Amino acid sequence: MEDNTETADEFDEFDYVVVGGGTAGNVVAARLSEDPSVTVCLLEAGPSDVGDDNVLRLDRWMGLLESGYDWDYPVEPQEHGNSFMRHARARVLGGCSSHNSCIAFWAPAEDLDAWAAAGCTGWSAAEVFPLYRRLETNDAPGDHHGRSGPVQIRTIRPDDPCGSALLEACAQASIPTVSFNTGTTVVRGAGWFQINSDPDNIRQSSSVAYLHPIMGRRPNLEVRTGLRAKRLVIDGNRRCTGVEYLDPDLVHTRTVRARRETVVSCGSIDTPKLLMLSGIGPVGHLREVGVDVVLDAPGVGENLQDHPEGVIMWNALQPMVTRSNQWWEIGIFAATEPGLDRPDLMFHYGSTPFDMNTYRWSYPTSENAFCLTPNVTRSRSRGTVRLRTRDFRDKPRVDPRYFTDEHDVRVMTYGLRLAREIAAQAALSGWAGAELAPGPDVRTDDELLDYITKTHNTVYHPSATVKMGADDDATAPLDPRLRVKGIRGLRVADGSAMPDLITVNPCITTMMIGEKCADMIKEDAAAGR
Repeated sequence: MEDNTETADEFDEFDYVVVGGGTAGNVVAARLSEDPSVTVCLLEAGPSDVGDDNVLRLDRWMGLLESGYDWDYPVEPQEHGNSFMRHARARVLGGCSSHNSCIAFWAPAEDLDAWAAAGCTGWSAAEVFPLYRRLETNDAPGDHHGRSGPVQIRTIRPDDPCGSALLEACAQASIPTVSFNTGTTVVRGAGWFQINSDPDNIRQSSSVAYLHPIMGRRPNLEVRTGLRAKRLVIDGNRRCTGVEYLDPDLVHTRTVRARRETVVSCGSIDTPKLLMLSGIGPVGHLREVGVDVVLDAPGVGENLQDHPEGVIMWNALQPMVTRSNQWWEIGIFAATEPGLDRPDLMFHYGSTPFDMNTYRWSYPTSENAFCLTPNVTRSRSRGTVRLRTRDFRDKPRVDPRYFTDEHDVRVMTYGLRLAREIAAQAALSGWAGAELAPGPDVRTDDELLDYITKTHNTVYHPSATVKMGADDDATAPLDPRLRVKGIRGLRVADGSAMPDLITVNPCITTMMIGEKCADMIKEDAAAGR
């Protein structure tokens, strides 16, 4: 057992403790603290984002990768993928909503209905679409959109001439120009993204949208940054009573106790890590690393899903834009086989060079280039998150097992060929110069596969590692109300709770999970559950 030298006056007590001030956690804390009769403490390991333009200016987002704002997790060596790859996980208030490119999508109804059909009662599109409406103030037309929510969402203006030419080229390749977030799933179409950013291009992260307006104004809410969780406190009755964290003096352990519930919102890598450090996880693995077992939960750290991403890049024949909202302003969706109700292939268009994973392999580059990044929206490869040791300071072992399912290889290869078809259209003839990576000589399936496995990246969407499911689903650590099965007073609210990663960028859906978690906590409290 770990030593505990804490004395009785060294801990605080609140009604609710939220561990992780990320995309969902901030939503939970803000919504729970709307009730002045309850007290809420939010703990975040990273610094505050208040007044920090490095974080708040959306056009600077790529500079956050592998910076001091990034936990910067390497992947385990990949048999079929890029072993150099890093998983950027935000180390700052707002979590990955303070770290990403703020592409804002409602999840396809088909994704959410599949969750409900798989046993996640209450998560159908009809039941959760009102939560998207609640959270947003959206400038797009449609009665389904919210007009008074905390998160400003706006449609990108068509100010990039290469991007406009790309959409014309897509249309010439029978991929029509569409709008997103209309309430209808786009299976084949291309358009300008919506982003959660204000007109001054300040990101509308969960911290900006939900916390900044209330920090220091609600006496029942404490937001504490720079405090790293060590483990959850579980009593002899298997009830979570709070969390231990490292004091800023970097020596002492402190505890924040929760009278009612603790909510873990540390993200799809650090949430399973914290649960396992607390003795909740696969019993064999916990014993292997020397953690005392509290609950054998074999699904913790399993089912890791992601959107693997390739890249194809062209030298630009004209000067590319020198200013942009976030440099990745257009999305393209396609289906690689007939009869799909959701696209299995998506591209992000970058108005900037993207040689992060190609330069080391001697592919040529340019400072005036554009690219398409095909990604597998419904990847079938499954990975794991495991502890490296029992020390909370050690980075976990993240093994996405990229391209271990042949489906993912097929979709990505199809994507590279479709990208070339788009670039060959007349509308892009004034823009698309030499293909820099992989280059026109890379043609066969084997050649494309070699390029993919060496140079692919991720869209930074790890998910589903502590999935929710039916009460009798032994592979699901959470029930449909996000409660950890077998532990009282403990919930998870972040992307790790998804049973399956949604087809599109998941940031706004993760905020929706926070909204629904807060609702369920309030409902259960009112019912005495």
